[in-house]
Amino acid sequence: MSLAPEASIVLIGLMGAGKTTIGAALAKRLSKSFVDVDHELEARTGVSVATIFEVEGEAHFRDRETATMRELAERQNMVLSTGGGAVIRAENRTILRNIGTVIYLHAPPEVSYQRLRRSRDRPLLKTEDPLARLQALYRDRDPFYRETAHFVIESDREHCGQVVQAVVERLQLQA
Repeated sequence: MSLAPEASIVLIGLMGAGKTTIGAALAKRLSKSFVDVDHELEARTGVSVATIFEVEGEAHFRDRETATMRELAERQNMVLSTGGGAVIRAENRTILRNIGTVIYLHAPPEVSYQRLRRSRDRPLLKTEDPLARLQALYRDRDPFYRETAHFVIESDREHCGQVVQAVVERLQLQA
């Protein structure tokens, strides 16, 4: 593989698109470190993303998210998984593109819903109709994902390894 060893890869997409699962597998495959922005934020604050949302609200969470991504932008040789809403701020879109190759893991909201339907730690899905919420988030965010990404990979496949292989093949084409 001719991807520069120090180059970083950023995964974006709707919640449930597989950013964390695929990111960890991709990092292992490419011998890079794996960093999940939400997990990093939780480690720094000592509380869950859901708690930050509940106590401080989404705007303060987004402030923390931006600050964390700014700091992570200094690192190299990583696969970075973002939260689904990271792209809603223009500043974040710029930060992400400056980190490295940005890949939009695309999954329709219905697929995300099937993956997340039992999850209790998704603050934006604590609503009477989580599927409708995912559909609305998708409509709002899809243009930002596409604007930010260097390329799009469909992540609605059954097996994580298939998506990782598709990403690796596309990265090889880019190099």
